[in-house]
Amino acid sequence: MSALALSVLLSFVSAVAYAGGAIVQERVAASSPGEQYAPLRRPAWWAAVALNGLGALLHVVALAYGPLSIVQPLGALTIVFALPMAALFVGRRAGATAWRGAVMATVGLAGLLALVGAPATQSLDTGQRVAVALTTAGAVATLVVAARAVHRHPAVRSILLAVASGVAFGMASVFTKTVAVDWTDGVSVGDLPSLAVIGVLATAGLLLSQASYRSGGLAAPLATLTVVNPVVAAAVGITMFGETFRYGTTGTALALSFGVVAAGGLILLTAERLAREQQQAAPATAHAVPAASAASAVAAVPADDPARTLLAALEVPADVALPVPVPAGVPAGADTDSEVTVPQVAYAPFYGGPYVPVPSAGRHRMRVKS
Repeated sequence: MSALALSVLLSFVSAVAYAGGAIVQERVAASSPGEQYAPLRRPAWWAAVALNGLGALLHVVALAYGPLSIVQPLGALTIVFALPMAALFVGRRAGATAWRGAVMATVGLAGLLALVGAPATQSLDTGQRVAVALTTAGAVATLVVAARAVHRHPAVRSILLAVASGVAFGMASVFTKTVAVDWTDGVSVGDLPSLAVIGVLATAGLLLSQASYRSGGLAAPLATLTVVNPVVAAAVGITMFGETFRYGTTGTALALSFGVVAAGGLILLTAERLAREQQQAAPATAHAVPAASAASAVAAVPADDPARTLLAALEVPADVALPVPVPAGVPAGADTDSEVTVPQVAYAPFYGGPYVPVPSAGRHRMRVKS
C-alpha cells in the first residue's frame, strides 16, 4: 500500500472514530444533569474519550504519511459520517439540506483526492518553525484585537473570533505534521518546543471558538471555523511543504473549485444541524419563561383597554401563590423545588475534535414552584 493510500485510509477511520465519539459524547452531554462537563462515573463518557483519542492518534499518523492539503480537509468527513451513524445508532434522521451538504462535501473531497500529487515528507527547519509560530501568534492576536474593537457588533466579533480559532487549529495541525514527520526517523527531544506550540494553539483555538459562540450564536462561527481550519492548513502545506496537485496550474484551479464545493457542503451541514437543534430546544425555552411581573403585564396590555390595564396593575398578596406551568418531562410527584435545566446542546468547534458542550443561555434555566 502506498503512503498516500495509507494516509487516506487512516483519515477515513479517524473520521469514523471521531464521529462515533461525538455522537456518544453528545448523548452523554444531553442526559447529564446540570452543567456536568465531565461525568467521570459514566462508562459512555469514557467510551467517547477513547474514540476521540483513537481518532486523534490515527490523524497524527495520517499526517506523517500523507500531504497536509489532503489529510486536513478529510477530517471534515467527521460531520459527513455522523449523519448515517446517528440515524443508525440513535435513530436521528437528517433533513434534505443535511444530505445535500453531505453530497457536496463528499464530491468536493473526492475531487481533491483525485487531483492530489505525490505525498511530500518534507518538514520545517528551526527557523521556519519560529517564523510560522510568530506569524500565527501575530495573526491570532490581530484578529482578537479587531474583535474587541468591534464589540458593539456581535455578529462581526463572532466571525473574527471564529477565524482566529480556525487559524489556531489549522496551524496546530501544521506543527503536528512537522513533529509526525520528524518522528518517522525517531523521537527527538528537539521537538519539545513544537509540542508546546501545538498545546498552546489547540487551547487557544478551543477558547476562541467558545468565545465566538457567545458573541453571535452558533451557525455562523461554527461554519466559519469548519472552513477556515482546513483552508489554512492546506495553504501552508502547498506553500511550505512542497505539496502539489496534478496537471499543474489547471489541476490547482480545479482543486480550489472542489474545495469551494466541499466548503459549501460543510456550511449546509452546519446550518441544518443547528436549525434542527434550535427547533428542538424551542419548546423547552417556551416553558422556561418566568411568570411576568405586574409591571411587565401592564406593558404587555394594549393601552386602549383600561379595564385590562387596571386588572394587570393589581398587586397579588404575598400569601397567594399563582399556578406556574410544569414543563414537559417532569415526572409526577417529582421535587419541583429544584432547578430544572434544559439539557445542553453539544457542538463540534473544529473537525475531528470532541464535541464541546456549550453552556446554555440564561433563559434555559428556571425554578418551578408548586
